[in-house]
Amino acid sequence: MQTPLDSLQARLFAMQDSAYKDFNKKLIPTVDEKTMIGIRTPVLKQFAKTLFKTEPDLVTAFLGALPHQYFEENNLHAFLIENIKDFDTALAETERFLPFIDNWATCDSFAPPLFKKYPDKMYQKILEWIRSSHTYTVRYAIGLLLSNYLDSQFTPAALELVAGVHSEEYYVNMMIAWYFSFALIKQYDAAIPYIIDRKLAPFTHNKTIQKAIESRRIPAATKDYLRALKIQS
Repeated sequence: MQTPLDSLQARLFAMQDSAYKDFNKKLIPTVDEKTMIGIRTPVLKQFAKTLFKTEPDLVTAFLGALPHQYFEENNLHAFLIENIKDFDTALAETERFLPFIDNWATCDSFAPPLFKKYPDKMYQKILEWIRSSHTYTVRYAIGLLLSNYLDSQFTPAALELVAGVHSEEYYVNMMIAWYFSFALIKQYDAAIPYIIDRKLAPFTHNKTIQKAIESRRIPAATKDYLRALKIQS
């Protein structure tokens, strides 16, 4: 007999786009393509929104059914968390889900809007997550600092926090580079000393500069200056 979760999985396969799967699997090489269904993100986000509103019991069952089998089930899980309206519940569900994230795409795909409304509480949680031994928990913490703490909630301490992450993991170091490239865009005066003084690992240092000079929001003269700060191998 088919369970409600089996039925949900069948509904996901009904949204399959094989051409998109072929495209997507090249972007996420750490995910076994056999676990990919192939669903475009806007389609899956809309499905999550509708499911959350109309089938709460199924949502509860699905959120409790970790680990999931398919990449898109993990993404659906993330998008459902984004629909939660209570901060404590959204935080608890995020914390429960983080250890099951196994790729950059799922990690970067969700940030509950409620998190921006509680910056102090979230910053304290980020301080915990960024010290995790789990690659994508660390990446998620840095990603939140990038999206939520480089504007009105900016604090120079966050730069020091991210610069203090030392990892051999590619997907952690790439997020550090993304973070500092955005810091150079939004908080240049505070961020540039980290490049001048070479406080980042050489790979991350150079990736930061590469990502920054690709931005249209950085003046040409500043890009030239940043190029001169690259570490030569």
